Amino acid sequence: MKNSGKESLEYDGGNRKQESRRKTGTLQAKRIDVVSVKLVRERSFLYKERKVGGPQEAYEIAKDMLQDKDREVLLACFLNTKNEPIAVNVVSVGSLNSSIIHPREIFKVALLCNAASFILFHNHPSGGVEPSSEDISATQRIKECGVFMGISLIDHIIVGDEKFYSMLEKGML
Repeated sequence: MKNSGKESLEYDGGNRKQESRRKTGTLQAKRIDVVSVKLVRERSFLYKERKVGGPQEAYEIAKDMLQDKDREVLLACFLNTKNEPIAVNVVSVGSLNSSIIHPREIFKVALLCNAASFILFHNHPSGGVEPSSEDISATQRIKECGVFMGISLIDHIIVGDEKFYSMLEKGML
């Protein structure tokens, strides 16, 4: 990082130090110490030793992010080949009673994170969990796209007031 021709700033884990450089009048690149990623992994709900074995475990991932929202939010949780979460993405934020679901937005993230499968979640701000006809048709469309792309839709879970509805459990997938 250039400053005034003979000085550079060095990053040392949060403390800045100015250091004079007098070698041949040019600045030499300084190594930047990398802060351990392990600290981030330990605090994140995604990176705990977690495997999604069914709808209840899946619901636990999304419930805190979706309950008490005042509009519909669509989330996608992307899984590796061992059904372990590798990413959670907010796909869309809708209105009081609808959310836009476009397969392109879901599969863009799925491809970027190299997902083997995914689970969709959305909330109903009213608190009810019964799927609408639009919920069912959008889910079938996304499932078909997933079959074509080789990235399986495992479940679509609707989150309400302290309860959920799993389309997988109800035989809809």
